[in-house]
Amino acid sequence: MTRRATIARGRTRDGWLFVAPAVAVLGLFLLLPVLMALWVSFSDWRGRGSPISGDVGFVGLDNYRAILTDGGLAERDFGTSLRNTLYYVLLVVPLQTGLALGLAVLVHTRMLRGRGFFRTAFYFPSVTSSVAITVLWLFLFSTSGAVNEVLGWLGLHGPNWFQDPRGVLHLLLGGVGVDDAPSALAGHGFLGITWWDWLSGPSVALVALVLLAAFTTSGTMMLLFIAALNGIGEEIEEAGLVDGANAWQRFRHLTLPLLRPTMFTVLTLGLIGSWQVFDQIYVGTQGGPAKTTITPAYLSFNTAFTNQQWGQGAAIAFVLFTIIVVLTLAQRALLRDRT
Repeated sequence: MTRRATIARGRTRDGWLFVAPAVAVLGLFLLLPVLMALWVSFSDWRGRGSPISGDVGFVGLDNYRAILTDGGLAERDFGTSLRNTLYYVLLVVPLQTGLALGLAVLVHTRMLRGRGFFRTAFYFPSVTSSVAITVLWLFLFSTSGAVNEVLGWLGLHGPNWFQDPRGVLHLLLGGVGVDDAPSALAGHGFLGITWWDWLSGPSVALVALVLLAAFTTSGTMMLLFIAALNGIGEEIEEAGLVDGANAWQRFRHLTLPLLRPTMFTVLTLGLIGSWQVFDQIYVGTQGGPAKTTITPAYLSFNTAFTNQQWGQGAAIAFVLFTIIVVLTLAQRALLRDRT
């Protein structure tokens, strides 16, 4: 064995020795609980005793069938949670990304005075307790809250809007006299939810939570964009000025392409965070009204800890994990050539 190979093996051994404590901690407190939860999703454990004891039975895919194919309440609830979260993701991710990018460009402008103050102000909601902000949001959107007061000034006062389980698309169609589902959409759809309900749009309560998410997360995404903007050399901007490009052209053709790696990171974090939303639902609505704000994360918690159906709760969590991984890989594949 050559001296170079001996040195390389020694460095590899030393490296593993240094990371061994971290690997042991991650294995004990992360990997082991995940494997136990995976076992629970294939078992009939009811939350008493150890999930690996001899009296816990293996039920195979029964828990997954219950939420995906059985046609019962569990499947409808899971389908409802996916519908709600799908609309939540489609609204939150573009909104928070666009808002974060706009704020980053604004506070990065040299002509803006007090940039440090504005950066702190825009970032402050991200470090504030989500529970506190959710409670504040409940006051704002309550029947006697400030939002309804403003709507009253505009002649749009609707104290029961936020308790209406209909989606905003159904509300708009109802305004023009379309209250019933067309026959083509009234039949069985997907996961126990008719296509008419899949196309209902988010409820007004869910829209309020979308605004809450955009308000509280845009500050963190803004910092990522600011770091990326600081990494773009001044010569890029100067080259655009020399070529006679205006501000929009410089941003569109020079700055934005250089921000694509950061854009991918922001979109990925937003996608994962939106699919995992839980605390705002737990504190604010508990899934209401009529389950129009229930999400897979909250449904998993409620199924396991409230209904004591731990196997189904774990199954929901792993289906959610699979959805997040698949969507993240798909997003990476779509943006790979651009980053």
